[in-house]
Formats: sequence, C-alpha cells, structure tokens
Amino acid sequence: MDPGGRWRGLPSGPSLKHLTDPSYGVPPEQQKAALQELTRAHVESFNYAVREGLSHAVQDIPSFEFAFKDERISLTIVDAVISPPTVPKGTICKELNVYPAECRGRRSTYRGKLTADISWAVNGISKGIIKQFLGYVPIMVKSKLCNLYNLSPRALIEHHEEAEEMGGYFIINGIEKVIRMLIMPRRNFPIAMVRPKWKSRGPGYTQFGVSMHCVKGEYSAVNMNLHYLENGTVMLNFIYRKELFFLPLGFALKALVSFPDYQIFQELIKGKEDDSFFRNSVSQMLRIVMEEGCSTQKQVLNYLGECFRVKLSLPDWYSNEQAAEFLFNQCICIHLKSSTEKFYVLCLMTRKLFALARGECMEENPDSLVNQEVLTPGQLFLMFLKEKMEAWLVSIKIALDKKAQKTGVSINSENLMKIFSMGADLTRPFEYLLATGNLRSKTGLGFLQDSGLCVVADKLNFIRYLSHFRCVHRGADFAKMRTTTVRRLLPESWGFLCPVHTPDGAPCGLMNHLTATCEVVTQLVYTTSLPALLCSLGVTPVDGVPHRPYSECYPVLLDGLMVGWVDKDLAPGIADSLRRFKVLREKRIPPWMEVVLVPVTGKPSLYPGLLLFTTPCRLVRPVQNLDLGKEELIGTMEQLFMNIAIFEDEVFAGVTTHQELFPHSLLSVIANFIPFSDHNQSPRNMYQCQMGKQTMGFPLLTYQDRSDNKLYRLQTPQSPLVRPYMYDYYDMDNYPIGTNAIVAVISYTGYDMEDAMILNKASWERGFAHGSVYKSEFIDLSEKIKQGDDSLVFGVKPGDPRTLRKLDGDGLPFIGAALQYGDPYYGYLNINTGESFVMFYKSKENCIVDNIKVCSNDAGSGKFKCVCITMRVPRNPTIGDKFASRHGQKGILSRLWPAEDMPFTESGMVPDILFNPHGFPSRMTIGMLIESMAGKSAALHGLCHDATPFTFSEENSALEYFGEMLKAAGYNFYGTERLYSGISGVELEADIFIGVVYYQRLRHMVSDKFQVRTTGARDKVTNQPIGGRNVQGGIRFGEMERDALLAHGTSFLLHDRLFNCSDRSVAHVCVGCGSLLSPLLEKPPPSWSAMRNRKYNCVLCGRSDTIDTISVPYVFRYFVAELAAMNIKVKLDVA
Repeated sequence: MDPGGRWRGLPSGPSLKHLTDPSYGVPPEQQKAALQELTRAHVESFNYAVREGLSHAVQDIPSFEFAFKDERISLTIVDAVISPPTVPKGTICKELNVYPAECRGRRSTYRGKLTADISWAVNGISKGIIKQFLGYVPIMVKSKLCNLYNLSPRALIEHHEEAEEMGGYFIINGIEKVIRMLIMPRRNFPIAMVRPKWKSRGPGYTQFGVSMHCVKGEYSAVNMNLHYLENGTVMLNFIYRKELFFLPLGFALKALVSFPDYQIFQELIKGKEDDSFFRNSVSQMLRIVMEEGCSTQKQVLNYLGECFRVKLSLPDWYSNEQAAEFLFNQCICIHLKSSTEKFYVLCLMTRKLFALARGECMEENPDSLVNQEVLTPGQLFLMFLKEKMEAWLVSIKIALDKKAQKTGVSINSENLMKIFSMGADLTRPFEYLLATGNLRSKTGLGFLQDSGLCVVADKLNFIRYLSHFRCVHRGADFAKMRTTTVRRLLPESWGFLCPVHTPDGAPCGLMNHLTATCEVVTQLVYTTSLPALLCSLGVTPVDGVPHRPYSECYPVLLDGLMVGWVDKDLAPGIADSLRRFKVLREKRIPPWMEVVLVPVTGKPSLYPGLLLFTTPCRLVRPVQNLDLGKEELIGTMEQLFMNIAIFEDEVFAGVTTHQELFPHSLLSVIANFIPFSDHNQSPRNMYQCQMGKQTMGFPLLTYQDRSDNKLYRLQTPQSPLVRPYMYDYYDMDNYPIGTNAIVAVISYTGYDMEDAMILNKASWERGFAHGSVYKSEFIDLSEKIKQGDDSLVFGVKPGDPRTLRKLDGDGLPFIGAALQYGDPYYGYLNINTGESFVMFYKSKENCIVDNIKVCSNDAGSGKFKCVCITMRVPRNPTIGDKFASRHGQKGILSRLWPAEDMPFTESGMVPDILFNPHGFPSRMTIGMLIESMAGKSAALHGLCHDATPFTFSEENSALEYFGEMLKAAGYNFYGTERLYSGISGVELEADIFIGVVYYQRLRHMVSDKFQVRTTGARDKVTNQPIGGRNVQGGIRFGEMERDALLAHGTSFLLHDRLFNCSDRSVAHVCVGCGSLLSPLLEKPPPSWSAMRNRKYNCVLCGRSDTIDTISVPYVFRYFVAELAAMNIKVKLDVA
C-alpha cells in the first residue's frame, strides 16, 4: 500500500497513437498496475485471511472439552492449512494443478483442500496429533493460493485467461461470484448514539447509549452497548449466540479488576470530579453490587458464572469463576487481551455516555462514513471459516455419542480417525454461502444481515465488471427501511464515495462506489512499539497521574485501547509529530495510520480525545501534504479536522495543510469515463453511470474459452475521439463500448419524438452497431436417466432420417451450422437397448453453432456424456433497440431511414443519427454539445481530445477552445452547418448543429422483449391463458384495462377480451333447480342398441327435459364446485 507515486504517472492526455503501434497486439511483460489496483482490496484481504489470519484464528479457537465414559476428552485444532487447487488423488492426468478456466468450462468450483492438525487429550494428558481433511474451501482467483498467482500476461493467455486478468472473485459451479464489500460500524471505537427505540428495552431505559463494534484480529466480531438508565446508572448489553443479555455495569467493572471500590470510583469520575450527580450515580452503581453480597472480585465472578452458566454450554468440571471468565473473553471488549485494559475502556465509554446524556457532547451519526469501515471479503471468509471449524469440533462429539450408542467405542487414535471422518464437512456450507449469498450462522458473526453477501460478477461489459469490485453496500436491511436518512449523501464522504455513481430507484444511496483514488487498508500491523513512542512524546500512561487535572487532558485511544492522557496544549504538537513520522516513514509507523485529534470547542461537540487507528478495513485516500511535499494517506475521520484545498489558488498559507491530487478525485472509476461531466445536470451523470454498465461492448477477449450463459459482443467497436485521460489510464481501449457517430441535431419527419432517434439505413448496412449474443447450453446426459444407470452417450443411429446431414456422427451439430426452429439439435443413444433419441432446437431465433466443448468430471474419468454448446445469435439493430450517448441521453431507434432521403451537408456528408433538439433544454446535457464540437474538431485535425472534467472553466471556456479549432478547419465557430433536405433538395432555413458523438448500444433489445400470442397453453385449473413470455403466454388484461374499456362504452370488445378470448365454456344447467353440478350424462347404451345419443339427466329433479346449455366462464364452474365442497349451493336463475 505504497502511497507514493501511483497517481504521479497519469497520462498527460488521451492518445490514439498506441492503436497503430506494431506491438499493440503483443502481450506485455507485466500486467497493467492500474487495473490490478481495482481488485486489490479483495485479493490482499483474502491473502491475509488464508495465511497469517488462518493461523491466528486457529489459535483463538478454544479447546473443545467433553465427558465420555467418565473421562475428560479435549480436542484442540493446533494448525490448519489450505492448499492450492489440484486434482483429487487417483486421477489420470498430465497436469496436477486445476486452473480457473477449466472450472468455468466444466461448471465446477475452484477450490482447495483444508487440512487441520487436531491434538487430542484424555484427562489432560496429550495423546498425539491427527492430520484430518476437513473439506474443500473456495479459492479466490489471483490470490496467493491460486495457480495463476504472479503469472505474466503471456502465461495467463496460455491458461485461457485474459491478459489483464484481475482476480478478486471466486468460481462456484462455474459462475464468478464476488463477496460484496459491506459497510460496518468502525471497529473498536465507542460511538455515542441516540436511539428512541432503546426506551422499549425495559423500564427506566432512555434513548442514550454508547455502542462498540469489537473486532478481534480479523476473525471474530461482537457488538456491545452501554445504556443510560433514568436513575443515572448504566447497563451493559452484549450478544451471545444471537441472544441479548443485560448486565449492570458495576458487576462488569468489579469482575474485571481486583481494585477496591474507591479506586474504581476514582477512575470513573476522572475529569468530572466536581459533578455531584455523576458521583452519586457512580456510587449507586457500585452499591447495587454490594447489595447482592458481592464485595470481592472472586464473589462477583462466582455470582456471574452461576447466572450465565446455563447459556454457555461448558463442561460440568468448570467452576463458576471459569465460566464468568469465559463469558468476558467471548463477549466483552474482545479486541483487548487483558482485563485491566477492558476495565479502562469501559470506564472511558461510561464517561462518554454520561457526557452524552447530560448534553455535554453531541451524538455521533452511525450513517456517516466517519464512523464506518468496510467488511472485506477476506474478513468474511475467515470469520465464517473459524465458526465452521468450531462447529466441526462439536459435530465430532455428536458423532462419537452416536457411535457409542450402537457399539462400545474405546478412545484410541484409530477409532478417533474414523470418527473424525464422520464430522461435518466444510465444503457444502462454503459453497452455499458463496452461491446464494445467504449466511447460515449460529452467532450471526456480528452482522446486521444474513443475505445478499455475494453477487454474480456478470461480464456484460468491462465497465460493469469493474464496478462490482468498487461497490460498497450499506446492507440489505436498510433497503426495507422507510426513512431516507440512511441514503443521504453526507459531505464527510467527499473523496471516499462517489456522489454520482449510485443507482436510481430502490438501492439509491445504499449502493455506493468507491472513488478512483480511495483504497481499503488490508494489512494488519502490530502496534506494540506505539505506546512507548507516545509516552516519549509526552503522553501520561493510563495508570499514571498527569501534571494537570483530568478535565484539562484528552484521553488517548490506540485501536480501541486506552493508552493514557495527554495535556490539551501538548496534543496538537503530538498529533503533528505523529503525522510527520507517518508521511516520512519513520519510527515504524504504518503509512495508513489515522491520526485524529478531536479538540474541545467549548460547545457540545464531538467527544474530545486523541484517536489513533491502524486497523485494516478502513477507507483511506491519498492527498498531497503541503508541509512535507509528499503524498499522505488520510482516513475518513481525520479528514473532518483538515483543511484540504482543491486548486492552487485556494491554498492559504498557515491554514491549508493539504491539497487534492487532482480535481476529479471525488469521482468513481466509472464516473471518470463521462466526458465533460462538469457541464451536465447531475442526474444525467447518474443515468450514464447506470447505462454505461448496460452497454453491449467487448467484455472479454477469450470468447472461445468461455461458457457463460449469455455474452454480448459489439462487432465494430471504436475508440472514442473525445475522452477523459482516465480512459487511457485504465487502458479501456482493450474493452471498447461504443462507436463514433455523426449526429445532427434536427427535428426531422416526426419519427424522433420523445427520445426516439432516426438511423441512416446506409450506415446500418455498413455495420453500424452490429452485434451478436453468445448463449451457452450445458447438456448433461446423466441428468436424463435415473441414478446408477450409465448407458447413455452422445451419437446418432446410422441412416436415421431425422438427422440427415444435420448432425455429425457424434450426435452433435457441426461448428458453424445454422440452426432454425425445429432442426435436430443433438442426439444420444442408449448403449444397452440401442434406442436413439434426437432433441430439436426449440428457440424461434435462428443461430449459428459457435463452438462445442466436451466436459469431463472432477476425477477425469467422465465418459462422453456432458457437452457445452455455445451458439451465436446475430443481433443487428432493429426498430425498438435502445441506444445512448455518454451523457444519459437514451433513445430508441424508431426508423431506419434511407440515405437518399436523409438531410445532407454542403460537402455531401449524411449524418448517421438524427437527434431531436427537444432532448437538450430540459435535460441540460451541455457536455454532449461540447463533445459534438470536440469530436468534430478531433476528426478534422486528426486529434484525440481530453474531456476530463474541471479542465475548462468560466475564464477558459470549452466553446472558445473548440470553436477556434473548428474555425481553423474552415467550419462554423459554433459547430453548425447548412443542411439540404433529402426529400426536396432545398436548403434548410435553420443552421443545423452537427458533430461527432460517441454512441453506445445498450443490451435492451426488442428481440428479448416482444411478446405475442394467438392461441397456446392454458392453466390447468382455471382454463385461462397462462402468463409469461418464456412459455408463450398472454399479457394480462387487468382491472385498470377493464375500466378503460368500460369508460369507452365498448361492451362487445370487453366481452370479447374477458370471455371469448379467455375461458369461454359451454355448460349444462338444469332450469328447474338452477344447478350447474346436477346435470350428468347418462350411461352409454349397450353395444347392440341402435340408440346412440345420450341424454343429460338432472340428478336432483330426475328429468331430462329441463336441461339447457349456457356459455359461462370456465373459472365460474370451478368456483361453483369449490363452494359445493364447502356445503354452499349456488342456484342459477335461468329464465
């Protein structure tokens, strides 16, 4: 995480020179660093989780002890290792390593083996260590455990990957899944909160509380709160196994330390020595403990152990004191090692709580980025892994008990090995978590949600793919909230979260994206040397006494550990020294440390203190430190107390300490691709961020090796003539997303009303925006037969008339074969019976077979049973397809207009697209007008213009700059030209604005949306037409449509829609008794009889002359039968 230099090497401007460079198509020696940075938070957090993180997590799993036949048995996991993905033992193969491309092709999971060393002891005597395989865990692509780690682009291409493969995702059943980065409360930091719903937690509770999200290492997290009660006492609240527990604070403090009551009292009232109310409250809390008869630490522990024992499921031989200590280790301030440290932090939280309740400090906003961090994929992976390993130990005891019931089991290593293999496998839970995104956990892992943790990294185009790795989500629970406070764009998130790139609609403001420069801290550092350094700078240790009274000192917190106290006047100097050490890399201070000095303001503001953070998962971003002339990484909380300028002329000596690296550092990677975004109305930029992710482009270069369900491909993409330099920084020309089009702004023919646009038919014939869709189908013959039968293989019977010249001898179509509806698609044989089966192509759309892959199984012993057929469906633009410029101006292709009828310029040029001028005034996308002029001048002068936002201003206007360039080329300064009507050839009176705009074709196509039905399938129960496009269903004619026909008075039309075209049926009714159910057909006459017509008889009346036929909706007959089942008779009055 080196802050220096990464943003120094930005291109000075965009260029097209590399496209003609002879080495452009040759794979480079190194991958492009800019793209690898995008997924670094994912990859590095996973690397930490499976190496150091895993060994620390294993050490933290407590020994599992239980009684078995009067012996104490304890099982301890002493070590665990995850190995890179390899083929299983006993496989016939040349290459032992498994690569991601194979897993995508075979639709299998990219996973490695988890093996653990389990030490077992009987009655405290160690009996040895057993190596045990615990299951397979998914491996992140491009992590240190992945077989692609550190390969060069050339080697990646040999392994059927992209040259610029970024990794950061898992492959589960062939689908690429990304663990979402979720926003969590800032770890180990006490947040003062006011929550009215806390009043309902019990009698006497108030809305004031201090909450802390404690995280230990990277592998366990717990939430705990302190509640303020009306009588001035404090309640400690924590969660164990998804259950809430409350404990008066006095008990917790006395249980943690063996100090006398007076010393505890002194510690709690520091800084408030003269406040009589506070003194009384504190003594009241300590008195509650005395009243329970607990005066010493031992008595308190014994009392708490007795109370909580039932919930902890500990073995019987644990004393009450040990049970209480176990509880404190698992639930209270778990990020701290010793009880004394926990005691000091609880005291600090109590002081903060009283300050909040008395109105001396303000509440902190839990929705603000200042009090938040992100959950990295590595952290979720490690927490889940640790919990499942603990559950595995418990499952061993259950397996042992089960076996002991059936047969007598003696405990020796041979028997234990058998029982270990009966333990709960870890493969399934991990695959379930990543495949569905749902968390199944006993403890809840300290999260607020248990669904939506993973998303599919769909490669619709490269821009969409990138955005999955830069996305941070607030959490699924907040989407259901009625309030909008969570969704607000707060000023504190400047530079960390992009204000533009958030979807409109339901997830607006909940799904945000990191800015291009923002990074996530992924490294864990040991801060053992920091307390000594702080003391040398003038901090008084926590158990010492400062020179001045406590009310004139700030508390010093380092990662949630109370280090000591510092004099108010010394604090700014200490903070500056620490910042200097951090920027200059001195005294072993990590460059991503956050130094926050919250000053006393004299008004109720944030609770003062000197706060230092070095923990991972925080958001940091680089800015220029003006004093030291170097880049510095700053965090979300320290940004609040800094003065950061954007432009040079905003720097004031002595006031401004930092400056932004460049003005567009507040935009995300994708918002940075919008040209001249500072000239557009803000919502249009938001729309473009969404539509950029739905563009048909060039998502990848390895079409031959992929078997995704659906891939889009633009046949003739181009490099934009006008673009921000960030486009070149990320080398987006490898994955282009559109075409340069000549666009004239003119209202022509009326086919361009309301965002429709006219396309030149000649341009279309020359290949403008042509594209195709790749669809893959996986055919597995083993699914077509019952288990155990192994007799089906692909093939055709020689001379089968159904497959004549359509299928190869192997039962599969030729590569390049054109398939139409009803053509033979593939054939297979039953070896035992010799039967042959042919399946036919069901889709109405014609396609070409692009390639066929034959797939085997994990062991490599699969017969010819499983293939993946990829078909290419040509999709050239048709009327109703959606296009958009890069400024949120979306439009529908309304007409392919013949070139001879299109307007033309004096030089005879005919525009590709006619855009309606009414699209500009209300939408104010001035950026598109500037792009049109810039594109025109670029084409005339052979340039590539820089469209980075904030380069032009009032003084240095874009119109002047590009106008002069057009003038130099002999065109009108304002980008307009005289056009001639294509119909009459007469010169048009108005000057028409015409230029070059980069247009994108979106994936919404009429071919995927149209729905048509004449007759077809009906519902079995109601006999009405079924709905749904996939099953050739109808479109619902609902309540409101009925109202419209009623209002028009078209009763016959209404009758036709709702009766004749729906479920008209002819029923027999008895006129006498009015029953629909009683008329029954009489028995057929004997075969020798001449009578052939059978009558209907009414069972109730016993007559046949009262039967009449009527037309009723079938669903009414069903309704009558349902009512009869409930003993309700329906009588029809048939006159």
